[in-house]
Amino acid sequence: MDRAESVTLTNMCMIYQDNQVLVENKVNCDWNGITFPGGHVEKNESFADAVIREVYEETGLTIQSPRLCGIKDWTETDGSRYMVLLYKTDKFTGELESSEEGEVFWVSRDKLLTMDLSPDMADMLKVFSEDHLSEFYYYLENGEWTYELK
Repeated sequence: MDRAESVTLTNMCMIYQDNQVLVENKVNCDWNGITFPGGHVEKNESFADAVIREVYEETGLTIQSPRLCGIKDWTETDGSRYMVLLYKTDKFTGELESSEEGEVFWVSRDKLLTMDLSPDMADMLKVFSEDHLSEFYYYLENGEWTYELK
């Protein structure tokens, strides 16, 4: 039985300090709105190195000790898997700087839920914040996309 499958690997990181989280207002992509920084894992790159690189490219901050706290995943229509590795950290250095990906800024966790979030971001926040959750899983049911938090 062949268990190999094609997978696209990406990441996202919640950077926090006290009651503030660093957000990015993504623009010019298929997933616009307020989200956390992140991006693709390059070939032959460790997952931790990828999230450190992506956060630096999009925010100007160098994070340390990113902790894997969950995943978001689904199967694409071509049968390949798409996975987003969800990290969080409160350890970082550097000066905050926005990129062409979008403006980055600090916001209170309470205010975050009132903002124009990227699709599903409100539910993904639960995986970042609630220790009993570790997966945001999309699947097709009766021709409609639905998801479960596990």
